[in-house]
Amino acid sequence: MTAPMAECIGRYELRRQIGGGATSAVFLAWDPFRQAEVAIKRLRREIVGDPQRGRLLRQIFLNEATFARKLSHPHIVRIHDAMVSDGDAWLVMDYVPGGTLDDIGRPESLAPFERVIEIVFKATRALDYAFHQGITHRDIKPANILLMAPESSEIRISDFGAALHTARETTQIAGVGSPAYMSPQQVREVPLDHRTDIYSLGVVMFQLLTGRLPFEQDNSYSLLYSIAHDTPPLPSELRPEVPEALDAIVRRATEKDVDRRYQSWNEFSHDLALAFRNRGAAPTVEALGDTGKFEALRAMRFFHRFADAELWEVIAFSRFSRTRAGTLIMKEGERGDAISFVIEGEARVKKHGHLLDILSPGDCFGEIAVFSTARGVRSASVEAATDAALVTIRASALKRASDTCRMHFYQAFLEVLATRLSQASARIANL
Repeated sequence: MTAPMAECIGRYELRRQIGGGATSAVFLAWDPFRQAEVAIKRLRREIVGDPQRGRLLRQIFLNEATFARKLSHPHIVRIHDAMVSDGDAWLVMDYVPGGTLDDIGRPESLAPFERVIEIVFKATRALDYAFHQGITHRDIKPANILLMAPESSEIRISDFGAALHTARETTQIAGVGSPAYMSPQQVREVPLDHRTDIYSLGVVMFQLLTGRLPFEQDNSYSLLYSIAHDTPPLPSELRPEVPEALDAIVRRATEKDVDRRYQSWNEFSHDLALAFRNRGAAPTVEALGDTGKFEALRAMRFFHRFADAELWEVIAFSRFSRTRAGTLIMKEGERGDAISFVIEGEARVKKHGHLLDILSPGDCFGEIAVFSTARGVRSASVEAATDAALVTIRASALKRASDTCRMHFYQAFLEVLATRLSQASARIANL
């Protein structure tokens, strides 16, 4: 169905319907104020007027507007505007054009294992961020995880309307949640926390690996009984080529006993990153994907103050590369406007041919030329002592970073400077 061009919702000009279900429709629209395409989810007219369901679903819309406005993360859909009244309810959000995970959760269209790991990893980071804002989603399913492009691993999580506002809470709105992805705790209507989302994301991962759900029954009652009582199969039982490491991750994420499940999103993320690194033999930095890049930065002491959202920002304006042993990375006396970090391998710092230092993974170099008044002149040379992986950030990109991200860079550079001054003083004292 195509919406008439002249029809509007608020100030938004409707272009066409792009999705929807039994209770709501989703339209592509144009925001003349922001000069951008947006998606508008609108409650169907007949549902708004229903005394029972209308009240429930208006509350869900209101929840989504309230919670999503608190969340600012690269992998969570942003809500820009909302209107909820007795006669109408709609939300204006980012337009995410690549479809949903439903598109790659079928046997005929499964994604490579590396892409599945990266998608689920990004979901864990977004849901960990939401958890630290006091929010548990409660309706994680493929339809609520959107793709920026059909072949992309860039995702946005949507539909926070069923979310819990506190760390532990019983069901706020009865009957919320998609039965196939519900945790045993949701089925039993016991107090919930973030581990219910961990279970649901484990089910999503199972589906992305196999094209099937762990429990498939003819009716909802039998399905809910299986979720509460039966042991799910391993993904490799349905698809033998699934690696053992991914079997283990899905098994732990979908443990019925909440105390045997992953206890934190960080645990879940760590195992995914480890599985990614163990796929194949020494992937190049370019092949790491955002998951590997994120983990590489997170492992560095320099970035320990950075929130997840700021690390994703750093990844977006950085260049990851690999260099051979003996390569001159930076030359003394030349101009430069970039800062580099060693991810793998070692590098030698030399001045007038004399060795000053050996750089190891996590060490940075080049910051003096960027932050000093010497107009970008390099004070020393840096040469790759072994094959090495680097991440490089140009000063111009850093200037365009968010205020918080830039502040954390400056704090970290001050720590690096203090450490180097202390080491220099110790060397002088030993002369």
